[in-house]
Amino acid sequence: MPAARLFREGSAGRRGRPPALVLAALAWLAAALGSLAVLTSVDQKLAAFFVVGAAAILLLFLGAGTGITRLARLLPRPRRPSLRLALTNLHRPGNLSGMVVLSLGLGLTVLVAVALIEGNFRREVGESLPANAPSFFFVDIQPDQLDQFRQTVLAVPGAHDLETTPSLRGTIVRVEGKPAQEQVHDPDKKWVVNGDRGVTYQAAAPAGDKVVAGAWWPADYSGPPKLAISKDVAQAFGIGPGAHMTLSVLGREIEAEVAVVRDLDFTTLGINFTLVMSPGVLEHAPQTHLATVRAPAEAEAAIQRAVIRAFPNITAIRVKEALATVSTIIVNIGMAVRVVAAVTLVAGTLVLAGAIAAGHRRRVYDAVVLKVLGAVRATILRTFLIEYGALGLVTAVISGALGTLTAWAVLTKVMNMKWVFLPQTLVLTALLSTAITLALGLVATWQALSQPAAPLLREE
Repeated sequence: MPAARLFREGSAGRRGRPPALVLAALAWLAAALGSLAVLTSVDQKLAAFFVVGAAAILLLFLGAGTGITRLARLLPRPRRPSLRLALTNLHRPGNLSGMVVLSLGLGLTVLVAVALIEGNFRREVGESLPANAPSFFFVDIQPDQLDQFRQTVLAVPGAHDLETTPSLRGTIVRVEGKPAQEQVHDPDKKWVVNGDRGVTYQAAAPAGDKVVAGAWWPADYSGPPKLAISKDVAQAFGIGPGAHMTLSVLGREIEAEVAVVRDLDFTTLGINFTLVMSPGVLEHAPQTHLATVRAPAEAEAAIQRAVIRAFPNITAIRVKEALATVSTIIVNIGMAVRVVAAVTLVAGTLVLAGAIAAGHRRRVYDAVVLKVLGAVRATILRTFLIEYGALGLVTAVISGALGTLTAWAVLTKVMNMKWVFLPQTLVLTALLSTAITLALGLVATWQALSQPAAPLLREE
């Protein structure tokens, strides 16, 4: 440390850098940590985006802190002493503007993103799905039980909209005569060739079906096998109507021409299959049936009892209970991620507290000089709280914008869900950020105001 700095009380600010070896070690450790996060992740592409995004956000907050300092220096000086002092504190040597924004920014951004994602997901599950969902799913209905099952369910008062469909399992083995594994064009949809898929057959197009390309076969169709596939399957292989796909169903390979590409809406919780075969091919294959039924809440227990009593082999899945379980899982996952985000926020708060503690002597000096010049305690306290409140509010605005952008990208691009803005989340974030900075600033300022002036003046 240059000797002159000791005499100037560090007014020029600290501009030193760590040694080159330390910087190189930090860079190597940061790269190693990012690589570890990516290589050990199930979705390496998503993990890579997260690592790059986190680094970019840190740099952005670092730039924001510098920008706040420069902007405060360029703004005109207010007439009110407390505002003028607060504005000066934002850009004077040794200011905490950059430290506050950088320390709290990343943790708050994660909290905003997690809260918005969880809020949108719970809204989708809790509001959108139940309005259209059936009351029950029934699984493993044998073909010879189908008629009696239909009579049993519809005999319960209130039961309606009973839908049944055959269910088989099949594997996509070839596309255009080549192995399916080698024909996947979209790596994000490689799941279509990992294991078997649900397969059914039907004569007519489902009600309200969304056809993206092609056209359904006639209800009395009896020609070569045709296939209706979901949009995800079509995108996975880069194919459309006219392409040929070979399925293996119970060990028998069936080549079919793709006739229809469909856009499936799984949010209705109805029966949807990614692969639908034309009639005349699978009718005599071993199969079971699926069924859904709608009923008022008071009739659900009676339907479940009647089915279980008459058909012990059939599994009844109550949709409301399944949705409640999903909602609980979402809450628990959201809580776990919020805890991790809170740890990040606490770590940033501790860093900020350390920075404030390091500048405690300057705060004491400022408070003593202001008191000697005639400032009352309320004015000094108001000055420091305006400074910290402004920093907390700016940090909250930046974190809210970045967290909102992150949540929108994850929901719309990764989870393929509708985006709904939840302003209350941003308000809570702004309050949390401002409260943290005000609390730390209040503690530091109160301690500074409690110091007697005489010992410090004698020392100076």
